[in-house]
Amino acid sequence: MKIALLAGDGIGSEIMAQAIKVLEALRSDGLRIETEAAAVGGAGYDAARDPLPEGTLSIARAADAILFGAVGGPQYDTLPRAMRPEQGLLRLRKELSLFANLRPAVLYPELASASSLKPEIVAGLDIMILRELTGDIYFGQPRGRRETEGEREGFDTMKYRESEIRRIARVGFDTAMKRGRRLCSVDKANVLDTSILWREVVNEVARDFPQVELSHMYVDNAAMQLVRAPRQFDVIVTGNMFGDILSDEASMLTGSIGMLPSASLDAANKGMYEPIHGSAPDIAGKGVANPLATILSAAMMMRHTFDRADVADRIEGAVRQVLGQGLRTSDIWQDGMRRIGTVEMGDAVVSALAHR
Repeated sequence: MKIALLAGDGIGSEIMAQAIKVLEALRSDGLRIETEAAAVGGAGYDAARDPLPEGTLSIARAADAILFGAVGGPQYDTLPRAMRPEQGLLRLRKELSLFANLRPAVLYPELASASSLKPEIVAGLDIMILRELTGDIYFGQPRGRRETEGEREGFDTMKYRESEIRRIARVGFDTAMKRGRRLCSVDKANVLDTSILWREVVNEVARDFPQVELSHMYVDNAAMQLVRAPRQFDVIVTGNMFGDILSDEASMLTGSIGMLPSASLDAANKGMYEPIHGSAPDIAGKGVANPLATILSAAMMMRHTFDRADVADRIEGAVRQVLGQGLRTSDIWQDGMRRIGTVEMGDAVVSALAHR
């Protein structure tokens, strides 16, 4: 298993260090794991004046999978747009054709009271949000800024090709077939031509999956339904921008954005695995960041790229065991629980893993 380790910025190195502990424990158990680290984001810019240095891209291409931390920081906000840390992440997704972003929103029973919603609304929550990752308004051309009638104007282009919609829709239906066989496609077809095409193509793909119950929902209604009755959803498939927003909203249903992993896959299941939270520069270096989303991202890597569901189950089981012991980082801490830091949480997961 050749794994590229791209820690990035802010808390990226802190949370990555804990995931590496888990990989080292698995290697000690006999799993053949080879890792190579490289700089990306702000760290890439500092090292090579590029948020995605050519050497980093080469390492990522050669790897079977990538474990990613987080990028960004206020010290980079004044850089030209193309040099900002986030552009390294976007380019990496595009260069590796990582078009399918899987973002599970699962509520661990131990964290039911940590959710922003009432426990009876979120108990048993298990949603998979599937976000198209290499198209839409984040990549559409033309884009830019200009002077129009004496004032500044910014413009971006929302655009999808039929083939891009078709391939993400198929992943959505395939995912639904492995779960509850319910797929909700989220768009804005009452306003956007892009979404009208999206809905047409999704309906066409649905003919190949008669076993899956397909529904459609406008994105504003979907945002409302996620906080009103989230358990109505099984799998959600949507575009890049809508998926970005909805998956972050769904994170709060689970108690903390620090708990949610993600997978970004190409057509052959090579993937980049990362927590959905950001670099959190306000807490970087304080040893309080929650590493569980990164550790759970490593579990997703074992499941999806390496087809080792047994190893993924071990990691996820270790996380559940630690939560069951009442151990909490600050973002999920509550009265009666034991507050611990980043390193202690990583050590606790490794300890639990040894007994599974």
